[in-house]
Amino acid sequence: MAEQKIKKETSTHFNYNRLWKLLIDRGIQKQELQKQSDVSAASIAKMGRGENVTTDVLLRICEALDCNVEDIMERVPNIAKEKNTES
Repeated sequence: MAEQKIKKETSTHFNYNRLWKLLIDRGIQKQELQKQSDVSAASIAKMGRGENVTTDVLLRICEALDCNVEDIMERVPNIAKEKNTES
């Protein structure tokens, strides 16, 4: 019988708003970042949706922009989902 892995929910997630602000400040389009960093459009799109990407992707972006990882992302608390408790 195969074991099932249970995904544990975390209380925080990564936010890439710092990257988008940095791109705006430097006048760089996402497509240009994709070419400069050799990162796929799918990875850029995942970041746009706040999804996880590999550390390799983050390092490529940091090298292309000559910045540190904390300049392009931050760890933020998850927003608690409100439950409708009315009956």
